[in-house]
Amino acid sequence: MNFNILAYAIYGLLTCYIILWVGRLFHNNGRIFILSLFRQEVNLADTTNNLLLLGYYLLNIGYAILQFSYWRQIESFDEMISSIAFKTGRLLFVLVGLHYFNMLSIYFFAKRKNSLTIKH
Repeated sequence: MNFNILAYAIYGLLTCYIILWVGRLFHNNGRIFILSLFRQEVNLADTTNNLLLLGYYLLNIGYAILQFSYWRQIESFDEMISSIAFKTGRLLFVLVGLHYFNMLSIYFFAKRKNSLTIKH
């Protein structure tokens, strides 16, 4: 039996679900941070938030698809489960890294923007 096709299907469905769920969660909950960065300018903040979501989807779905080309031949069910778990864990690690990088970037942009303004 060819376990690779089954592994591709499971991994594809699992990663698409995770990427879409996390993206929606970050998009909804991160809006408040972007609004504070752009001083409550709703149109600019929403446009930026939507562009960040689009970039997030493109980068992560592209990364997940790229993982298919590095998959070796799977010979058993145990090997299939471990391969899916390893690749999904690696994807989650990338998501965490990107999230913290984005939050750190927003923090530094907000800090820099506040230090450049003249306070009365």
